[in-house]
Amino acid sequence: MIEVARLPSGLKVVTEHMPDVRSVSIGFWVGAGARDEAPALAGASHFLEHLLFKGTPARSARQIAEAVDGLGGEMNAYTTKEYTAFYVRVLSDRVEVALDILCDIMSRPAFRPAEVEAERQVILEELLMHGDEPDEIVHDLLLEALYPDHPLGREIYGTEESIKMMASESVARFFAGHYSASNLVLAAAGAIDHEALVSGVTERLAPPAGGAVISRVAPSGPAGPSRIVRRSTEQAHLVVGVPALDAHDPDRFALAALNHVLGGGFSSRLVQTIREERGLAYWVYSYRTAFTDAGAMAAYVGTAPDRASEVIKLVHAEVDRLIDSGVTEAEVDRARVHLLGSTALGLEDSAARMGRIGRSLLVHDDVWTNAEVEARMAAVTHADVDRVIERVLAGASRTVAAIGPFDPATVDQLQARS
Repeated sequence: MIEVARLPSGLKVVTEHMPDVRSVSIGFWVGAGARDEAPALAGASHFLEHLLFKGTPARSARQIAEAVDGLGGEMNAYTTKEYTAFYVRVLSDRVEVALDILCDIMSRPAFRPAEVEAERQVILEELLMHGDEPDEIVHDLLLEALYPDHPLGREIYGTEESIKMMASESVARFFAGHYSASNLVLAAAGAIDHEALVSGVTERLAPPAGGAVISRVAPSGPAGPSRIVRRSTEQAHLVVGVPALDAHDPDRFALAALNHVLGGGFSSRLVQTIREERGLAYWVYSYRTAFTDAGAMAAYVGTAPDRASEVIKLVHAEVDRLIDSGVTEAEVDRARVHLLGSTALGLEDSAARMGRIGRSLLVHDDVWTNAEVEARMAAVTHADVDRVIERVLAGASRTVAAIGPFDPATVDQLQARS
């Protein structure tokens, strides 16, 4: 059963009781991410993700780590373009201590100068590590091209310059302005008692008063030119993308079905054409990304550099075929069954359920039951998918992002359809 409480402070609490598990996953979801940072503070949300684990007036970073390990649990966090999440997973008889730790780090971070400087170096190392992963960077390039001069096109980690120059006082001000109770959701799933959790967080949490009103401006301009980076890599990493539906669009379930047909499953058109029939790649897939007021749909292929031109033509050909001929009833049927199955399998543990209800309440200010989500997936029709093809793919200018050791002729061929 899913229950929601809206506290006088503005904090929202959502729980899902799972009677057959022994674990509880608890997480805070903060409605601030990379798109909410000023250019000079690029990377501040990710910096905060690190710093909240570095200690409070009552606990050092070592004490936090030892306490979570001593519970036999796990603690982690991550940052996205629009929100940041901090969560703990423990056995149900250890919830009180876990909630103590979470509430402490979420309301009373110490921001000790020495710890800020140490974590700054860790983040700079993380930036270097990310720079060695072209199969990840290529997706960042796509968003930069789709959303030029907009925060959604900005790298979540920030830049080497912004991280080096970011003062601890600036990070603390960002925390005070964005981590107020009205911008937080506490989510828990597993062997959890809703009223006990509400009472526990009310006693423990003291987030900053007030806080900034999050104001976001949707992308409005056209996508920029394709981004082709010539770099000495073993593989060519290729992404073809178009703007798509936002997180609130009623057609988002039909888009999920279309994504499965294009490249979301092993039977998908891209996988069968590029991998199974021609053996041109190992990793082939498509995906969709949804934000509050924008979205994207894209296809990725990693292939040998001398096959990049052939592969990019095949991707375009499959998209053209969808536009010209639509999808078949059999493809829609498989997509529905796959989405229903993958959703059910993905919700078999408390962490996944906590993540779903936390994101839902934060992004949509509402939480559908699992049955309601499944009903909307099951209701997707052939006509719905064809409508989304018309909305998203037909007439859209396709943007290419690519990284690899390309010669000039290949660069021209990669850009030909953009």
